[in-house]
Amino acid sequence: MPVANAINTDTYLEISEIQEHLKNVEYIIMADGAPDHFKETPIHFTIFLNSDEKFPKDIEKAILDKFLEENGIATPAELMSQLMPVGFAKSDAQDTPMPLLLVDPKNQQTIPYTVMFVMDFLADSQNFNEAKVNKLTGWSYSYN
Repeated sequence: MPVANAINTDTYLEISEIQEHLKNVEYIIMADGAPDHFKETPIHFTIFLNSDEKFPKDIEKAILDKFLEENGIATPAELMSQLMPVGFAKSDAQDTPMPLLLVDPKNQQTIPYTVMFVMDFLADSQNFNEAKVNKLTGWSYSYN
């Protein structure tokens, strides 16, 4: 089995760099392995919508349903959806900055961020085996 190295952050994008970086970004989807005791939902997904708008519940559901269908994602659980601070980590090993959900207030004080609408949940999918089987973290940007 190949060995996966930890993602080492070199720097974080500054606020002006984040704004420039997110031009034409529609959303970012991130997947990584869920804790082992979540057997039915082995993948932790985070969808970062490039919006600082709070959506009505019916719109949230339509957005989530679209992502589930397009990405072959099943059995979503533990859904959290809200506006959240998101920073972006840079590393020489990565092609694109890694989005970071900043939950800890200490990180919010030290890492530059923007506010994005975030959907965070556990689920299953055959399309994300690197996260499901190998517990690797990956993210993909979608542009308008």
